[in-house]
Amino acid sequence: MKILIVKLSSLGDVVHAMPAVQDLHRVWPEAQIDWVVERGFAALLRRCEGVHRVIECELRRWRKSPLSSATREAWRSFKAELQQQRYDAVIDLQGLTKSALISLLARRAPQGRRLGLANQTEGSSFEAPARWVADVAITLPTHIHAVTRSRQLCALALGYPVPEQLSYGMRAKVSQAAEASRAVRGRALVALVHGSSRADKLWPLANWQVLGQRLNQQGYAVALPHGNDEELRQAQEIAGALAHATVWPRLALDALTDALAGCAGVVGVDSGLSHLAVALDLPHVQIYNFDTAWRTGPQQMQRQCSVFARPTPSLDAVWQAWLAVSGEAVKP
Repeated sequence: MKILIVKLSSLGDVVHAMPAVQDLHRVWPEAQIDWVVERGFAALLRRCEGVHRVIECELRRWRKSPLSSATREAWRSFKAELQQQRYDAVIDLQGLTKSALISLLARRAPQGRRLGLANQTEGSSFEAPARWVADVAITLPTHIHAVTRSRQLCALALGYPVPEQLSYGMRAKVSQAAEASRAVRGRALVALVHGSSRADKLWPLANWQVLGQRLNQQGYAVALPHGNDEELRQAQEIAGALAHATVWPRLALDALTDALAGCAGVVGVDSGLSHLAVALDLPHVQIYNFDTAWRTGPQQMQRQCSVFARPTPSLDAVWQAWLAVSGEAVKP
């Protein structure tokens, strides 16, 4: 069986769709599963067990200059690669106009079908063309976790029960550079994911500084990733208050995945990087200023958990959660 997954972006959404691929391979170990994704996330999917071919697109960039010769040539190349195979199932896990377009362009085997969402679920976007393009549009419960949404859609589309085991299938390639980043002066690292594309998801700077100090006292060093100049400034401020901290250089997604995999754990706000920590099965505390952890937060609660409060969780609440997931709370 040949299956095409269409899930273009964003980082967290791509991560949340990975368990569906693991389910498909448990049911059909010999299946060929290809995935269409925005180029910025392609390196991550090449770390995902069970993904045979990653087909890159750049719809976000192409729509900025749709009539340019460069865009037209890139679109022709993308379309040619997309249509190299005929698929028994084309599954649109995104439910947007742009993903519906990709599904429509994909070639199907003689009995192949396009499958997708029939309705919007809470907190997720949905556009009507996704339903119109699908040969089979599937209605899901509106109150559903993002991971379960993709898993159930695939299961209902292809007629199998959702497996009990939850796995993301993430492979880390711990490079020499990542090995070197594992420790600062012999201390294991805990990464603090302090940045987000949304200001209303952030946690106070002073809280990060005190949290880092407590981690230092516990014997850890702190690693501080960043994705832009403002996050770099904040990382430097946090590090300036700590005895044992390292501000990572700005890393490409695959190198950042390796660096995170070398950490002893992660504490982070609701962001794509935090969801990546979940996929890597790291001890992890996810901080929520909104009551949306039921939809995107960790599901394997022994090693990972979410903490929610308005306007933001307290330092002590996050610290107690860290002690629980790291196992420190049960040490004598």
